[in-house]
Formats: sequence, structure tokens, C-alpha cells
Amino acid sequence: MGEREQVRPLAPVSDRPGSDDDEATLNKKKFHQRRCFKYCACVSTLLLILAIILIILIFTVFKIKDPIIRMNGVTVEKLDLVNTTILPMPKPGSNMTIKADVSVKNPNYSSFRYSNTTTSISYRDTVVGEARGPPGKSKARRTMRMNITIDIITDKIVSHPGLLDDISTGLLTMNSFTRVGGRVKLLNMIKKHVVVKMNCSITVNITSQAIQDQKCTKKVKV
Repeated sequence: MGEREQVRPLAPVSDRPGSDDDEATLNKKKFHQRRCFKYCACVSTLLLILAIILIILIFTVFKIKDPIIRMNGVTVEKLDLVNTTILPMPKPGSNMTIKADVSVKNPNYSSFRYSNTTTSISYRDTVVGEARGPPGKSKARRTMRMNITIDIITDKIVSHPGLLDDISTGLLTMNSFTRVGGRVKLLNMIKKHVVVKMNCSITVNITSQAIQDQKCTKKVKV
């Protein structure tokens, strides 16, 4: 070996992250995790609140209610009478026309679509006339009115054995039956099929051809 030793520089030591860098990275990761957790918790809470509000509205404000059908008035037209030894009575071979003013009230916040409306008139359990109304739609919280014309076959009334008892009182009592079937749809999710039936007892004054009395009862089937 020579007198002078050649000094060689040491190889540079590779940079290694210290403990402070490890702790900073870990804290940053925990911060992101906490932020994501808080975000998910806020979104879940908001969705839960909205679901609760929607359920409350469905069972309170938006609760589906039964449509209401009413017979507002009945008028008698084209009643031909013949004089008898007792009182005037319907002329055989003629027809009597009854016009009924029917309304369908929709108390819901959605429309009520109904199919054909059927109305029949009977005298002492014998059907003497029937009419059908067209389908339609009653808007939300609105009332739809319709006029139904029914032609009564008086021969079925005249041939009934109980007619003389009614003629002696001057009053003719008939029954009407109206059926309205439809569907209420709420928020395009909840559907409710409803059938409203109404029975009315109508007493007609034979001489004046006016409605003397009218009583109605309603029944709703879902």
C-alpha cells in the first residue's frame, strides 16, 4: 500500500420518512374518514327526516278520502195522465222522463277517475227505467256534476197490482239506485279503488208532477 491512502466519499444515505411524517399521514387519513362519516350521517338523517315527513303527509293531509255522491234534485217531465174515477194515473203506452242532478265530490288532493255511471229507477222492486252516464274525472278537491235522463216505462207501473193503493193517496213512490266506480291515485304510487253506491226513495205527487219527498243513503266500498 502506498503512503497515502485514497479517501473515498461515503455513499449518501437514502432519505427515510421520520416519525413526524408518519403521524401526519395517519392524522390526515383519520380526518378524511371522519369527514366521510359525518357526510354519510348527515345524508342518512336528511333522508330519514324526509321519509318521516312524507309518511306523515300521506296519513294526514294526503290521506285518501272516500268520494261523496249526492242527488241534488230530481224533476219529472213528460208524464201523461188520464182521468179515472179515483185520481189521474199514468197513461198506458206512454213514457215518463225523470232528470236527476247528481254530483260527485272529490275531497282528495288528487283526481278521482270514474267509469260509466249507472242509475236505475224501480217501482215496488220492479225496474222501470235505467240510464248510463259517461266516464269522467273529478279534479282534486272539486265537485263534478252530471245530469242523468231516465226514461220510465209507465206500462210496467200501470200493470203493477199495487198501483191503485198509491193512486188513492195521490203519491207515487219510486226508488233510484246510482253506482259510481273509480280510482284515486296519489303521487303516482298509491292507488285506491272506490265504488260509491246511493239509494234514494223518491215520492212524486201525481197531480202536480213534483217531487214531494226524497231520502238518500250512501255506501262506499273500497
